[in-house]
Amino acid sequence: MIVRERPSGLRLFVLLRGSVLPRILPTLVVNIVVATLVTWSHGDLWDLKITLTTIPFTLIGLPLAIFLGFRNNAAYDRFWEGRKLWGELVHRSRSLARQCLSLVDDPLPAAGAGGMADARVRMVYRAIAFAHAVRDLLRAQPSAAELRTLLRPGELAQMEQASNKPDFLMRQMGMDLHLCLEQGRIAPCLATAIDATLSSLTAASASCERIKNTPIPFSYTLLLHRTAFVYCFLLPFGLVDSIGFMTPFVVAIVAYTFFGLDALGDEIEEPFGLDPNDLPLDAICRAIEIDLRAALRDAHVPAPLAPVNYCLT
Repeated sequence: MIVRERPSGLRLFVLLRGSVLPRILPTLVVNIVVATLVTWSHGDLWDLKITLTTIPFTLIGLPLAIFLGFRNNAAYDRFWEGRKLWGELVHRSRSLARQCLSLVDDPLPAAGAGGMADARVRMVYRAIAFAHAVRDLLRAQPSAAELRTLLRPGELAQMEQASNKPDFLMRQMGMDLHLCLEQGRIAPCLATAIDATLSSLTAASASCERIKNTPIPFSYTLLLHRTAFVYCFLLPFGLVDSIGFMTPFVVAIVAYTFFGLDALGDEIEEPFGLDPNDLPLDAICRAIEIDLRAALRDAHVPAPLAPVNYCLT
């Protein structure tokens, strides 16, 4: 995610960090070159004069802009829903830590220094591991190194064999909650509240998987890609007779807008990746870890992640 103040003045036009321009630049340059050649030849292709008016481009341009707007709205809905789900993960993780520390009876206060022998400590650390595991699942990347300090060795080995690592951690949570019930460390009615929190964490994770595994229909995206390309590459033939040498400049502006909207929709359609405008899952996982380690009075509370070149991953 790009984290910076909105630029003003000339910097607004020359800024590249966070812009979609680097992604569309090759196509945009080719489009401008084609427009320049059309302007130079005045629309003549060898002995054939290609004559187009602005009417078909007006008829196509308005629906194309509307459909690009609809697609970007759908893509942003996915992005915003993903952010709300990760906000839910932050909220439920903090609630789980509070419930484990205040509702589970024990003569000694829960502390990270006490190790994994205490079920309360295991559950809080496992909540941190759960956030990391969800992020790794959504990004299709190997398990984070942080998990080694959050799980017992045997549990870590079992998790690596699981097809769905977050679901495995939730089952382990349920087993520890059942153990506390058997030992009489928590009343059944209070255990129900903790179980509801675990279910909410599972629901948030499953909803993130739904977003990742259900993209916007490919045929719809392909239609917009093709229409935008055909429109922008034929546009010089419709403008050269009316605006002359200004054709490449106008084409550049129109192509930048259409190609940019198309590329931006592609980028935010999958909000859990590592593109500059994707959600900062690493930073959110670090925030969860900071809060939950602090709740256990852990001596190894990490620092918040800071943006690198205005980009927060």
